[in-house]
This record gives sequence, C-alpha cells and structure tokens, in this order.
Amino acid sequence: MQHLQKVALFTLGLFLMISARAESINTDAILGTWYNGTKTAKIEIYKTSDNKYEGKIVWLKVPLDTVTHQPRVDNFNPNKDLRTKPLLGLVILKNLEFNGSNWESGKIYDPKDGNTYSCTIKLNAPNQLNVRGYIGVSWIGRTQTWDKTTL
Repeated sequence: MQHLQKVALFTLGLFLMISARAESINTDAILGTWYNGTKTAKIEIYKTSDNKYEGKIVWLKVPLDTVTHQPRVDNFNPNKDLRTKPLLGLVILKNLEFNGSNWESGKIYDPKDGNTYSCTIKLNAPNQLNVRGYIGVSWIGRTQTWDKTTL
C-alpha cells in the first residue's frame, strides 16, 4: 500500500510541475523585437486587435540595394505589383495564435524567395524563439532561432 501512495504522490507532483510550466508561459512572450536567424534583419512582433500576432521588418543590416543605392524592395514577391514595396515595414508574420504552449496557425513570408510558408513559434528561452516555416506538415520545413534584441 505504501508503494501505491508513493506512486500517487509522485504522479501528482509531476502533474503539478507540468501544469505550473504550462501556466507560466506568457501569451505575449513573443512581443518585442527579434533578430532573424542570420542576424540580417530585426522583426518586431506585435499583437493585432483580434488577438493574433504579426511581425514586420523594422531594421536591415543592409538597408540599401548595392546596385541602385535605394532602399531594398520586395524583388521576389509573386505579385508583380508589390515588387517595388520597401522591405522595411514589410509584414512577414501573420495570423499567429497562442495555443497554450506555442504560437501556431500563422504564415511567414520569406522575401529572399517570395514564398509564404505555414509557421509555428516556440519560446525556446525567455529571449529566444524557434521559428519554424513549413509546407504541408510541420516536419517538412526549416527552423530558425531568433534572439530578442532592442531596436
């Protein structure tokens, strides 16, 4: 009988630790400014009026086109009418929703190739995100680590 009590207490303790961890995730923990994985851009993640999360480019390591010396634009956008739109201010994350532990069901746009991917974000550490873009199923994709920064 004493063995069953120990197992029950252990199970209860484990459950409480897992519950406390799940409750400790701040739904707004991804808000702020983040370096992308290559540290060539900073993305500001903000909350929309409908409680979804979006992100826009607010800084570029190389802000000017090396040939024209003009602000870099969205050259590879599949919509030809948008190819003259500046990269600074471009919204690249859209419609992310917090599910209790991660942010998912969103989209991420890659201006390097003009493609849009499904996206999930996981808080890896208080100042670090794992941002995963994928097509179809999440195991077919790529994860970047973004680090929190100041603007």
